[in-house]
Amino acid sequence: MAKPGKVVTNDDLSKIVETNDEWISTRTGIKERRFCNEEESAYTLAIDAARNAIEAAGIKKEELSCVVCATVSARFITPSLSCIVQKELELPEDIPVLDVNAACSGFIYGLEVARGLLNGNQGKYGLVIGCEELSRLMDMTDRSTCVLFGDGAGAAVIKLVESGPYETVLGARGGYEITVEGAGPEVSHIKMDGKNVFKFAVDAIPKCLNSLLDKAELSLDDIDQVICHQANARILDHCVKKLKADPSKFYKNMDKYGNTSAASVPMALCELVNMGTVKAGDTLIMVGFGGGLTWAGALLKYGAK
Repeated sequence: MAKPGKVVTNDDLSKIVETNDEWISTRTGIKERRFCNEEESAYTLAIDAARNAIEAAGIKKEELSCVVCATVSARFITPSLSCIVQKELELPEDIPVLDVNAACSGFIYGLEVARGLLNGNQGKYGLVIGCEELSRLMDMTDRSTCVLFGDGAGAAVIKLVESGPYETVLGARGGYEITVEGAGPEVSHIKMDGKNVFKFAVDAIPKCLNSLLDKAELSLDDIDQVICHQANARILDHCVKKLKADPSKFYKNMDKYGNTSAASVPMALCELVNMGTVKAGDTLIMVGFGGGLTWAGALLKYGAK
């Protein structure tokens, strides 16, 4: 993963917009977030996260057969963020390289896109990145959104294996609850209908999770960790209660990073691996939900041989 250098606390934001730490933390669970400094961007974060993932996987970069990056905040429409990573890390040129936009579900969409590409070109390893520089898209006068988001990147090397389990659930409702306007002379800002997004999220997470368990013919007891998009602690707490699940299986780190959209799931995964909570052979469920309105879930083994 890659974390920007600038830490922005709730107290810092209270000096910019009418808000305070209690208002933010009680409603979201967020205490601070990271913003890119002048030397950082979505591009530096994606490159660093990709490099770290390749090193952690212990493979040669020449073994990669595709690169997929999930993002909504790259500064260029073209070239893609994936192409920038490919160039800067001198990755193979004879492989498919592309970005996907499924907002906060993007990393899981990226996993499935990479799996399809690997199956198509008979590749073995793929690189999937989730990266966002949302600080450049925020309206710092809108306290309903500027307190929520942060920057960051996470990446993973995926490998096709014959043994399972592996299941995915992907979907979209189609909606304008979260919007960022397209290319133009001025930087666009994130706009969000928070109340309706909350309602959507608390429905989407259990739906994804139960669909994955049904497909794999497993129960939640068979799952070592559930890694959800880190949007709001109240959303996850509501779903844990609804599912009557063990809260320790639902990791939360939005207190440190805020909502990092497509980067949140891989960043949480990286932290769990670094802490030793997720180990090779563990069965994981990842769930994303966000703008579009999109949702996505994946059930897989970590570090499968």
